[in-house]
Amino acid sequence: MIPGTESFSSPGHGDAARTGVLVVHGLTASPQSLGPLSRHLADLGYAVSAPLLPGHGTTWQDLARTRYADWLGALEGAAVDLRARVDRMVVVGLSLGGALTTELAATRPDLVDAIVLINPAFAADDPRLRLLPLLKHVLPTVEAIGNDVRHPGAEKELAYDRLPVKAFASFAQRWPHLLTLARQVRVPVLLLRSAHDRVVPARSSQVFLVHVGSDDVTEVVLPESGHVAALDRDAPLLLERTAEFVARVAVVVR
Repeated sequence: MIPGTESFSSPGHGDAARTGVLVVHGLTASPQSLGPLSRHLADLGYAVSAPLLPGHGTTWQDLARTRYADWLGALEGAAVDLRARVDRMVVVGLSLGGALTTELAATRPDLVDAIVLINPAFAADDPRLRLLPLLKHVLPTVEAIGNDVRHPGAEKELAYDRLPVKAFASFAQRWPHLLTLARQVRVPVLLLRSAHDRVVPARSSQVFLVHVGSDDVTEVVLPESGHVAALDRDAPLLLERTAEFVARVAVVVR
């Protein structure tokens, strides 16, 4: 286990603990990449769970043995566990976590009352993607995608230095189906998009907004941040807008 990549949880306190927040990290990363947000929501009293997805927090070789279905299954299990303890639940996802969050909201509306997507991955502009069906059989890994942070004094994201191609391919091949599933999302959505994201293009959020079925969608642009926004220059804005959104959902409980 890489120190600092462990799962995070907080039982919450007071009336706020009746609302749960499930926080989901991105590919090759860990709960550490969303740590400031998880801790902020826990300090506000919400019950917070930020699980470590299968294949993460150890070595890229472990990640190479996992696929999208493994990550989705782990997220659903964590969602069931948290929902058993709360009245309402918001799911927050970064990148891959945003895609997993979308699928969970579409297929398990009994678990999810609202979602927050941070630079969600539904599309990419890399021309090599067209070759993925071949590359995954001949190229084990490519250069890592982690630590896209613009703030020079920011905490470094604890992510792998290699990206297993087969694991990534299992995700990228899911994108068309995810956009179809987005039409089934009916819960409130907060979409936070970084203006300087070098990992996921703006087009990814744009295609989601075209497909999403919810009529309660708010988009916020983070003007000074890269992909790992919770560790970047706009972290205060991200924490503020997410906390406001969760509070709006929590009001329904009271």
